[in-house]
Amino acid sequence: MSNDNKLDEKKVVSITEAAKLNKVTRQAIYVAIKLNKLKATKETTRWTISMDDLEDYRRQKYSRSKSVFNGELLFDNNKGYYSVNQVARILSVPAQKIYYATRIGVLKAQRRGAAWVIQGNDLKEYQEKFVQKKSRRQAS
Repeated sequence: MSNDNKLDEKKVVSITEAAKLNKVTRQAIYVAIKLNKLKATKETTRWTISMDDLEDYRRQKYSRSKSVFNGELLFDNNKGYYSVNQVARILSVPAQKIYYATRIGVLKAQRRGAAWVIQGNDLKEYQEKFVQKKSRRQAS
């Protein structure tokens, strides 16, 4: 085997290796291949993925922060729009608490497609009325 062949072999990975590199399951990689989101070649019974194609997939991979509704970013933090998970991180509480607060009407949120969007001023109001009040009660 020549040196060139060894270099070519190192530039491809299996589904298992691709999954480990991307920190996802083998099934996620397989589904990406089947949906034509990740280029791969099947040689007899084994899939091989070039590292370049894996890198392209990583760059194009779906991210909730890139979600769009009616042509605008759903969670444009610069405009004061946040996701439930972003609000949970900001307030250091579980996401379920934020979902519950929206469901009982304590935290205002708008439905945009399949997502809940929370505006910055509603977040501040919730934080002032409920989060800070609770922390003051615990300090007493």
